Amino acid sequence: MNDFDFLAGHWNVANRRLLKPLSGSAEWEEFPGRSVATRHFDGAASFDEITFPTRGWSGLTVRVRHPGTRRWSIYWASSARGELDTRPMVGVFEGGRGLFYGEETYEGRPVRCRFVWTVLGPDAARWEQAFAEMGAETGTEMGTEEWETNWVMELTRA
Repeated sequence: MNDFDFLAGHWNVANRRLLKPLSGSAEWEEFPGRSVATRHFDGAASFDEITFPTRGWSGLTVRVRHPGTRRWSIYWASSARGELDTRPMVGVFEGGRGLFYGEETYEGRPVRCRFVWTVLGPDAARWEQAFAEMGAETGTEMGTEEWETNWVMELTRA
């Protein structure tokens, strides 16, 4: 139940983001971030706010664990868009690694999305986001896509 307890506290975040996902581009941008995370519901919920001082916007994440399935639902909002994305990323933690899957809209088209959380120790963690194109007609099953990582956050405890 306490899968995201490692995240509680203050973090410095080194961001590396692909400028043009799903285009074949290999051009990345790097920028700093600062995050503050808290735990709730005795570890069955987690909240964090991240600021990107050189970008002029912030984001927040709400994570809630279903008590019966052990599955987490992750929701994101950014100050740039001004709305909560109600399509959750859903998944579980196993041995310090969390895999979460969902759907996203990128440049007006639906894509599969994957988050990977890796706990690297008490003072370090990594988050990765990857996209995969949907199948031409009805979409593809999760796990069969060709994933392209487009955002990596390296977190170190502040």
